[in-house]
Amino acid sequence: MTFMNTTHFGFQSVDEQAKAGQVRAVFDSVAPRYDLMNDLMSAGLHRVWKACAVLAAGLGEGSQVLDIAGGTGDLALAFAKKVGASGCVLHTDINEAMLRLGRDRLIDAGVLLPTLVCDAQQLPFPDARFDLVSVAFGLRNMTHKDQALAEMCRVLRPGGKLLVLEFSKVVRPLQKAYDWYSFKVLPRLGRWVAGDEASYRYLAESIRMHPGQEALKRLMQQSGFGHVDYHNMTGGIVALHVGIKC
Repeated sequence: MTFMNTTHFGFQSVDEQAKAGQVRAVFDSVAPRYDLMNDLMSAGLHRVWKACAVLAAGLGEGSQVLDIAGGTGDLALAFAKKVGASGCVLHTDINEAMLRLGRDRLIDAGVLLPTLVCDAQQLPFPDARFDLVSVAFGLRNMTHKDQALAEMCRVLRPGGKLLVLEFSKVVRPLQKAYDWYSFKVLPRLGRWVAGDEASYRYLAESIRMHPGQEALKRLMQQSGFGHVDYHNMTGGIVALHVGIKC
């Protein structure tokens, strides 16, 4: 008898082995309109959230940075400006379509960074390689978040920092309005602008299945981070978790 290990894909229960392919199909579909949809979905607030993450990173000249799920390259570009010529920012993503889009945008901005397709659950880097690891709006799509976080901890030097910028649990007064927007407006916006209603319904569902602020804090601590704190933004729509490897 063969037993199937299941996980969630949005609100669906799917075979663990199938999830990565389904997530890849979502981002293959949304890649061409990804930045435009981000601006429309968040009314431009995603730029403010990412700017806060860059400030929290506290990077200086020569810093070594790993940007996971780097997608279209927003954070990688901002980090590159901070680390200077003596530093290094590795721009990575598991989805090749997103990574190609990000690489092209970086080149258009006059910045050439090492770009690599890789799985955060099996990072191809040595121990204690980086000063900072960042993952923005990508952790919730990973099948084994604990395994990915442990890998991020492994490749950080002692005293290194992990930034997790992710959608989270909104404050109670915003809950009904946020649910209405997520399940009524967002899929229609995806259909009108990106020609893909289903992918944006999945994105809304994936947010609901992602651990809330305190649960993610505990998961980061269990994955090896000695100190973890988080900062809510826009009423908890997004949270920035900061973990320090001791």
